[in-house]
Amino acid sequence: MTILRYVLVALEVVLLFNLLIGVHELGHFLAAKWRGLKVDRFAIWFGKPIWKKQINGVEYALGWIPAGGYVALPQMAAMDMIEGKSEGSQKAPLDKNGDKGEAAAEPLPNVSPLDKIIVAFAGPLFSFALAIVFAIVVWAVGKPSNEADNTTTIGWVMPTDFDGHPAPAWAAGLRPGDTILEVDGQPVHHFAPTSSDSVTWRIVTSTGTNIAIKYLRDGKEAMAYAVPFHAQTKWYERKALRKILINSASPATIYEVATNSPAAVAGLLPGDVIIALNGEKIYSPSAVDYAQELMSNTVVKPLTLTVQRGNTQFARSLLAVKPLSPTNATPLLGIMAWQGDTNTTLLHPSPLSQIQASAGQIASTFGALFSHKGEIGVQQLGGAVMIIRVYSNLFESDDGWRRVLWFSVILNVNLALLNMLPLPVLDGGHITLSLIEAIRRRPVSAKLLNSIQSGFAALLIGFMVYIAFFDTGDWLRSARADREQPVIFAPVK
Repeated sequence: MTILRYVLVALEVVLLFNLLIGVHELGHFLAAKWRGLKVDRFAIWFGKPIWKKQINGVEYALGWIPAGGYVALPQMAAMDMIEGKSEGSQKAPLDKNGDKGEAAAEPLPNVSPLDKIIVAFAGPLFSFALAIVFAIVVWAVGKPSNEADNTTTIGWVMPTDFDGHPAPAWAAGLRPGDTILEVDGQPVHHFAPTSSDSVTWRIVTSTGTNIAIKYLRDGKEAMAYAVPFHAQTKWYERKALRKILINSASPATIYEVATNSPAAVAGLLPGDVIIALNGEKIYSPSAVDYAQELMSNTVVKPLTLTVQRGNTQFARSLLAVKPLSPTNATPLLGIMAWQGDTNTTLLHPSPLSQIQASAGQIASTFGALFSHKGEIGVQQLGGAVMIIRVYSNLFESDDGWRRVLWFSVILNVNLALLNMLPLPVLDGGHITLSLIEAIRRRPVSAKLLNSIQSGFAALLIGFMVYIAFFDTGDWLRSARADREQPVIFAPVK
């Protein structure tokens, strides 16, 4: 990818991310104007402004902490720790007689609890409305989908874990080609974790010592009971969740062949599909990669690959060799990359089904988060850095703009629902405080309210930094892995 492409993707991500934030805050802003509340500041992002401009008595600002946004409303709960003080909220200086100058603002009248509830609810309402807009667009233009998105067929089962012990799925009797029907008694329809009915999600949220897996093999149903595996992680990495060391079925289509490599000498080309290894059908490129990895610790033996090229099938015998570079490389075949599933179709899910799926996923996430038996904790949640990373990856993918629209539905529904949680600083917290005020028939003490808001603001900022630490680490480690040293083979004599 060229530098210009990186810049364009970054601009697309920033613009879209700020659109989501801006629409949410626009809801608060318009509702405040409608209900006659004073608006001091309309800000995108938190912290001290790096840019600001005063227009018609409202300060428009861009903060330096790239997460969220806010509308400063002095007649509602103050959040100076996050918002800072806008120019409109500054106290006028005293004159030489000790009196306030003429510029001192008149005390603002209290607003009713109903007005506060309307203003607080307007932000999530606008986010939800934007989700519906995105969902309608996705319904019209389509959402890319391929076999890998919808299959529950196992493509590869690791025979051993990273410590050399029998891997969970293999020990339980699962094999490549098996189709998973249920996990822990729950039916599954996908492999990826973006939905609550996926194989991966059901595995990581399982709670038993053994994970019950119903599968289909050769037309017959059977049960397997896998003991989950946890990979070892360092202190600066997220704790690993449950795995049984399997992946989904996908065609082993060659994307790149290294010059002078055994694969190149054998005449393999990008687009060729490996359908069998040593005479045994394979369901994933991982089968070839694993056979190659095994030769790093044993005697190198030829591998017979059955290749599908168009309507033709043929076999090639390859002997892995050690490349010139990098010097620490193990014997390789020279198949440097595999092609993703390009057999993409466009689905047109209804707006209602998209909203329901998005809401269901966040409900499942919170259910797993607060389960006393589950292993998912706040450490596994993602923040602004992860969202930006996902958007970047989606923009770079095939049909990326369609995938971005679909992800924006999920994100806006999440933004709307998360902000409705009854916690101070969030919109749901403002609504809760307003309801308390209505019941008590008087506002909560300003001093107490400020202490509560400041305390939760500090917790919120700390939480965002905590999550950003792990998100950033994941992104950097992934970027380093993508910058591996080129593999160079010696010229064939």
